[in-house]
Amino acid sequence: MDRSTDSSFELEPSRGAFAPVRDERPHIPEPPPVRLVAVEDVHVPAVSGLAPRLDAFYVGLLKFAREPAESSLTYRAENVRLHFDVQRPPVERDDFRAMTVEVPVLADVEKKLVELETEYERQRGLLPGHDHLVLRDPAGNWVAIGEMRELR
Repeated sequence: MDRSTDSSFELEPSRGAFAPVRDERPHIPEPPPVRLVAVEDVHVPAVSGLAPRLDAFYVGLLKFAREPAESSLTYRAENVRLHFDVQRPPVERDDFRAMTVEVPVLADVEKKLVELETEYERQRGLLPGHDHLVLRDPAGNWVAIGEMRELR
């Protein structure tokens, strides 16, 4: 059989006793594969009782990491955190600007939105590849989802 096309291989047995050395350094988890376009942590309003729906949207769909503190509703992106300031209804908003989230593959997020039957609007940019999906999160905040682009 030709070894160049064979995908399986065998390892030669070790000649001595091998025990891997335990790394004593603290483990640093990989950052989430999503970025918020912001220079510091973002604070947005929400009413109480939306935590499960916000988890499904931000963790399930967009791949944010949920911060473990149960007293606050905070999600971590690669660069900054997204804090939800829980208020009593009606929610007062200072502005209606959309927060911009960058994901690795925009088509994957769009496919999931279609499967979930979630309303969104596609905004085409001036240049190819600068498209955004604009929608509201479960708390009613506007979110513009774009694709990450490498800096050159």
